[in-house]
Amino acid sequence: CVRGVAMASPAALSNQIAVGDVIVSIDGTAVGADKEKAEALIVGKAGTTSTLTVQSADGVSQDVKILRQKPLVSTSGAPKEAGIGLAIERQQDTNDIVITGIAPGGAAAIAGTLQKGDVLDSVDKKSVVGMQCKDIAPLLTGATGSRVEMTVKRGSALETVKIIRMPKLEESVHAQISKYNADLAKAPAGAAAAAAPAAAPAAAGEGADAAAAGEGKKKPTKGEAKAAAYAAKMAAKAAKEAEEAAKKKDQPPAEKKERKKKEAKEEEVQEDDKTPEGEKKDMTKPMANSYSPKHVESAWNAWWNQAGFYRGDENSTKPRFVMMLPPPNVTGTLHIGHALTTAVQDTISRWRRMKGFNVLWLPGVDHAGIATQVVVEKKLKKDRGITRHDLGREAFVAEVWKWKEQYGNTINGQLRRMGSSLDWSREAFTMDAKLSAAVQEAFLRLHKTGLIYREQRLVNWDAQLKSAISDLEVDYISIDKPDKISVPGHDRKVDVGLLWEWSYKVEGSEEEVVIATTRPETMFGDTAVAVHPEDSRYAHLHGKKLVHPLVDRLMPIILDAELVDMEFGTGAVKVTPAHDPNDFATGQKHKLDFINILNDDGTLNGVCGEKYSGMHRFNARYEVIKDLEKLGQYKGSKPNPGMRLGLSSRTKDVIEPVLKPQWWVDSKQMAADALAAASDGRLTILPKMHNKKWEDWLGNIRDWCISRQLWWGHRIPAYYILFAGEERVIPKSEDFTRWVVAKTEEEALQLAKEKHPDKEVSVMQDEDVLDTWFSSGLFPFSTLGWPEETKDLEAFYPNSLLETGWDILFFWVARMVMLGMTLTGKVPFSHVFLHAMVRDAHGRKMSKSLGNVIDPLDVIQGIKLEDLQSRLDAGNLEAKEIQRAKEGQKKDFPAGIPECGTDALRFALCAYTSQGRDINLDVLRVEGYRHFCNKLWNATKFAMANLEGYTPAPLPPKAELKSQDRYILSRLQACIADANRGMEEYDFSVSTTAMYSFFLYELCDVYLELSKPVFGSEPGKAKAQQAVLHKCLDAAMRLLHPTMPFVTEELWQRLARSPGDTDSIVIAPYPEVEAGLVDAEAEAQVKAMLEAVGVIRSMRDSYALKPSQRPTVYIKCRTAEMQATMQTQTDNIQTLAKTGELKVVGADGEVEFGCGMRPVGDAMEVHVLLKGMVDLDAEIAKLEKSVASKTKEVQKIKDTMGAPTWDKVPANVKEQTSAKNDSLQVEIAALEKALETFKQLKAAQ
Repeated sequence: CVRGVAMASPAALSNQIAVGDVIVSIDGTAVGADKEKAEALIVGKAGTTSTLTVQSADGVSQDVKILRQKPLVSTSGAPKEAGIGLAIERQQDTNDIVITGIAPGGAAAIAGTLQKGDVLDSVDKKSVVGMQCKDIAPLLTGATGSRVEMTVKRGSALETVKIIRMPKLEESVHAQISKYNADLAKAPAGAAAAAAPAAAPAAAGEGADAAAAGEGKKKPTKGEAKAAAYAAKMAAKAAKEAEEAAKKKDQPPAEKKERKKKEAKEEEVQEDDKTPEGEKKDMTKPMANSYSPKHVESAWNAWWNQAGFYRGDENSTKPRFVMMLPPPNVTGTLHIGHALTTAVQDTISRWRRMKGFNVLWLPGVDHAGIATQVVVEKKLKKDRGITRHDLGREAFVAEVWKWKEQYGNTINGQLRRMGSSLDWSREAFTMDAKLSAAVQEAFLRLHKTGLIYREQRLVNWDAQLKSAISDLEVDYISIDKPDKISVPGHDRKVDVGLLWEWSYKVEGSEEEVVIATTRPETMFGDTAVAVHPEDSRYAHLHGKKLVHPLVDRLMPIILDAELVDMEFGTGAVKVTPAHDPNDFATGQKHKLDFINILNDDGTLNGVCGEKYSGMHRFNARYEVIKDLEKLGQYKGSKPNPGMRLGLSSRTKDVIEPVLKPQWWVDSKQMAADALAAASDGRLTILPKMHNKKWEDWLGNIRDWCISRQLWWGHRIPAYYILFAGEERVIPKSEDFTRWVVAKTEEEALQLAKEKHPDKEVSVMQDEDVLDTWFSSGLFPFSTLGWPEETKDLEAFYPNSLLETGWDILFFWVARMVMLGMTLTGKVPFSHVFLHAMVRDAHGRKMSKSLGNVIDPLDVIQGIKLEDLQSRLDAGNLEAKEIQRAKEGQKKDFPAGIPECGTDALRFALCAYTSQGRDINLDVLRVEGYRHFCNKLWNATKFAMANLEGYTPAPLPPKAELKSQDRYILSRLQACIADANRGMEEYDFSVSTTAMYSFFLYELCDVYLELSKPVFGSEPGKAKAQQAVLHKCLDAAMRLLHPTMPFVTEELWQRLARSPGDTDSIVIAPYPEVEAGLVDAEAEAQVKAMLEAVGVIRSMRDSYALKPSQRPTVYIKCRTAEMQATMQTQTDNIQTLAKTGELKVVGADGEVEFGCGMRPVGDAMEVHVLLKGMVDLDAEIAKLEKSVASKTKEVQKIKDTMGAPTWDKVPANVKEQTSAKNDSLQVEIAALEKALETFKQLKAAQ
């Protein structure tokens, strides 16, 4: 268990390891409860790295790569408790707890992904909503080096951030960190630090770093003493080497032997695959010597698709599994976030297919109204210098269709390259005729039942898009102090975070009423001023009117206790009903005038007067102030801390509430139905933490505006009735009763005539299109033929699973449930799994302007830095953004991205995925899984050489199997159980960890190594081992196939096949646990053997024995049972530990004089004969240190057992403590005996 993390060390900076984490393995070697073993593995030369597999207190496992580095600052005297370097404030208007500051060099700044303006939601899963700051502070404070988990709201999304608690660091330490990072960047590979041994920054015990020497005469810390002892040892070694060098100097030089130059091994050149499209690859060719992703991944996907393995069978009687691919936007190419979705969903689909399900995984592409229109408009402007208005609607839509054909095909190519087992025969596009008909029918049905209606209400207006957008497409930022921000389409920065004050004069007098606002330009829409009915300051003004200073208008003073807070400001509030949500409700209540002051492009309109008509609203802001100053009515400005400003997530323009007639969906009952489905079990949402968000959003839902003022999308099937003689335009003051809804203009005209039989009528279709999410919300059933009663709809609806990112839970998931239940009467899917978001290695969101958006094909194929950067030049980014992105790419990918292959990328993405955690994707980790693929290749190639001529047959009886055979078969069952459990629970890191560990650490490192002597010495008598090896390899390939489809098919096809085997691994059965092969006895025997091997290997390393040295080893067992076990494992120990003669003796057995000893727990001792092989002084020092350490532990136990409170300790704890004490006494006795032996050897020299 990690008990300390060094301050300001590279490990501490990584935010990946914390106090309380349990170290499972180091560089693949399991450490169990052996602290000495962990320390021996973790210490090494500075500048080298180790990979630790750790498990946090909440049960999450992860690999942590740590750089060994000398300490930058001493931990001696560090506070036991620390915070996370945040400043928080409670906002008066909303009661939100907002992060207002992040300390430079605090742990948050170093490791977190927190931002100013984030709203704190929970700390360590405890909600802080409504709490005071003083009550939250203790929750953020804890043991130095421990981890705290926070959930914050950022805009409409929730972010989960894990942070290491660290004390405040001095500025000098920051300077050291900066210098260290700069030196590291300049240093050549392998020269990151001095080549002196150093502990890794996180160690299994205290003293993870060494303090600087010379701090007065205080008692040295444990780390200092360790460093001093090591320095003395190195000095003695250097002196000895110098003495030997001086002796050699006086001797004549020895005659040099001519060394043969080692011939460079030529790199294997593999021919490109020539398999015709859709045919099966020829597996009779010899295996290549090395793994090549490009060659392994060729041809398979086309054959799988052609063979029909991917097609869902509407006539099948198998249990069904149905899932829709969230349709990617046709706005470009897929990025690594889409790759995560693809990897996870394809893994699920392939696993279900192998489990015997009739799988339909249906592909599609979304037309993405706003996003696509913006991209195409930018492209037209950049390439041809024109706008969509220059082209006209019809020609512009044609341009967008060209874009769709280009990028829709690119997206499909990426999906196929990823190995996606999608049913391409059912591919959909949201603007296809079939889906368009479904959209039209859905609108008509919902309108007929009154759920879609036309009304003039406030909308979120994006002046850059000239369109309304939904609440979910508005990002809110918190303004803590006066600032200036850039606004698209405006030539100078705009002041925000201020309250501007001026007066309105009472009609007929010079008396003034002072009001304040954050938007002075909206004064042209003011139609009243509200005061509290009980405010005595304004009692004499009840019923009076105020004079608007800039337009000819009188405004009533109204009384409103809900709108006005007497204690806030002047107690008088301007009312702008057409441009503020609160004022809108006030205007309706008091029957005020609603005056719209804005044109669609964000300029002021004619009601604002001749001077202001056509002026940009933010220019008008300052002109209004100037005019009020001239009139003597401007009173000044003051800060408005905590102001929230809404920005468009699409264009970043400031959102303006504008009164517009639009089409709306009445969402209240639909939301109630969706809530009921989640609460009664018809719908299961995973991870469960998202249920709260589901309830909060649907429980407070507002009606959904589905009109969009765009040209690309599904045009709304609504028509306005015009009478003879009227201008052919839909008037701004429209009559809502004149709307008819129909499929065609002809049907609409007929309805208009029926509605007005006495008039000559014509109809005009609404120019607007529907919100993209409306058509996407129908995707689970519109793709299957709804509203027609098709065979597909009957066979595959409702779907089984909806898998997507948590960020579109409300954009898409909730709307699918609401529309599906309303239009079909069924919940559209039974389960929702929301995967985490993919961020870059630094925890940042993917952004084109940061240069960290990664095309999955670049990871698969590899790409040079210059090619990455040339793509930026060809894109739509501004010049400033291109430069910023290039700098980001150069920093993250200085040598480009290495070729990793599809299988490695998929496996990495799944390995990162556990429920609820965001993914900080490091491409170098993906490259590590490419090496895993290479290991699969090489291990199978070795196995194939030893399976030549083997015909698959049932396993022989247990009696004919060796312990390692039974062990590996038993471990295989554990792997199968974990792999299936991880898949079933959508916790893919459980599955990948189980499969990776089994193949590398158990099958390759143990079983194959132990099989080599068997196959080498008894090739004709190894039938049992052949059967075991074949079974393990066959099962391993099938286990791995859902995550690594290509390499597993390639290798599985080369294994000897049994009668009745399927043509492809794609449809082979997924392994199930065979209870009869679970063998606890064999596992215990081999585990004990491996523990002994681990200690022997550690001793070999510690004593610096050469590989050619094969010392005699004694294993002294303290029980007869262990002695019997070890006697069955002598050959295995000799093979794995590379020993000479191996002798197993009992507790009283004799061990030859001159051995080094280390205990293996409390069951065994390993004695390695070291006469003439080691530095006796160093070994004596090590043993003395071990004896002292364990004696100290014994003393602690004695103190505990002798304490007055010992009587109150539970009996089971007493028993464990006593057993621990007895075990330590045995270990100390053995260590003291070994120490005495070395001292005798020393004396005998």
